[in-house]
Amino acid sequence: MYLRKIDGPRSVTLPDGTIMTRADLPPPETRRWVASRKAAVVKAVGSGLLQRKEALERYALSDDEFSEWETAIAEHGEAALKATALQRYRQP
Repeated sequence: MYLRKIDGPRSVTLPDGTIMTRADLPPPETRRWVASRKAAVVKAVGSGLLQRKEALERYALSDDEFSEWETAIAEHGEAALKATALQRYRQP
């Protein structure tokens, strides 16, 4: 069995004690972004599992879009990433 060479860690321990690996990330061809997938990518970048640049390239995200995800989680939690909750958490 061979492990593919990657830059960075293969797994990290999150603040809540759980272990996150690259296998926990959504596939690169993801086009339907549900809240849990968005949160997984933000957690991976925040914990150092993925570099921000690598995440943007891998998932074809804009810097602004990813920044909005980070802000939503920081201010309101993962619930703010749900598409149906956007109206509730947007500033007028």
